[in-house]
Amino acid sequence: MTETLSVPAPAEGAAPETAADVKPAAGPPSGLAEAADHPRPAAADGPAEAFDLLYERLARPLLRQAYLLTGDRKLAVRAVRHAFRQAWERWPEVAVDRDPAGWVRTAAYDHALSPWHRLDPRRRAARRGGTGKDGPGRGGPNGSGGGLPPEALLDLPPSYRRTLLLHDGLGLGLSETAAESEASTAATAARLMHAREALAEYVPVLRRVAPARRREIIRSLLEELADAEPLPELPSAGTARDGSERTVRLRTGASFGATALVAAAALLASLGGPQAHDSARQAPQKTGTPAVSESSPDGRGDRAAG
Repeated sequence: MTETLSVPAPAEGAAPETAADVKPAAGPPSGLAEAADHPRPAAADGPAEAFDLLYERLARPLLRQAYLLTGDRKLAVRAVRHAFRQAWERWPEVAVDRDPAGWVRTAAYDHALSPWHRLDPRRRAARRGGTGKDGPGRGGPNGSGGGLPPEALLDLPPSYRRTLLLHDGLGLGLSETAAESEASTAATAARLMHAREALAEYVPVLRRVAPARRREIIRSLLEELADAEPLPELPSAGTARDGSERTVRLRTGASFGATALVAAAALLASLGGPQAHDSARQAPQKTGTPAVSESSPDGRGDRAAG
């Protein structure tokens, strides 16, 4: 079934769709979107089962999305694991969120696009030489030169990548994309327009097709790019929960340990500090050593008095 858009997109050079005139794309979910045939967490019997249902329908598509954002398989895996670890730690909050999938997706995107990763010398070297061993090869997703080269996406600013993936890749509306990106609708529209223009430099056909087809083509290109390289397997939902609980225990233990060390140091200081200070003040002077008056630094006043 071919995707249909609710209304035509604006003419060439105009601003992108507004929230009032576009809805998420209809049709079957793309390979980047969560699977629609999985039960929803609301149908679960308990917190663990609800988390597992969310993980099963979202983890794999989220890994593909994180890979598109970073071009790095290992970093994509870390981003997904981090997001679900955070989700299980804060499950009472996530479970009542109006969009639990969006909550987890935001956590994964934030981790994947963290500026700290840019300081990694291995990632800087990979970007200088292309996408590196962890990214797809240059010249199109299948090496044929007919698709979207990875650098076309990775050369975009992180906020542009995020906007393009959410709106064109996942089919979110403009207002939803803006909310998930924590940006205004106007800023999101501008990012989307510039991102599409940048992709057209690599895929000229985007300039020749009708604007209403552009979103569909970009989503297809993103799907192909995500399929360019085999991605690692993710742990099971139960393993993800266990890892989250283990992290919490370690963090709690470290916190208690640090508190105990501070308390012990304070106790030692209160017991030993004043006594040592008083002992130093009361220590007898050596025989034959003249006393030095506090009013005379060199003791001349005392010798004169004697």
